Amino acid sequence: MANIKPLGQRVLVKRIDADEISAGGIVLPDTAKEKPQEAEVIALGTGGKDENGNDFTFDVKVGDSVLVSKYGGTDVKLDGEDYVLLSQSDILGIMSA
Repeated sequence: MANIKPLGQRVLVKRIDADEISAGGIVLPDTAKEKPQEAEVIALGTGGKDENGNDFTFDVKVGDSVLVSKYGGTDVKLDGEDYVLLSQSDILGIMSA
């Protein structure tokens, strides 16, 4: 687990790896895989104020499975694990169980 607290309206997520085997049974090398868009929320930022001066509230919580934009955010490596630090606006939706 990453030991980091994002600042402001940022969210730390960990991408959930896509399948390494295609639907036809072909093993895909890392270079052929697209960045997965499904991720798990690891940590939330400190919040702050929105453009109208109101307190900012997060629409996601730690542990949520979310869809994130493919190329949004900043990739970071912490304790040997890959994470993405992004703005809440880069989260496209929450996956339901």
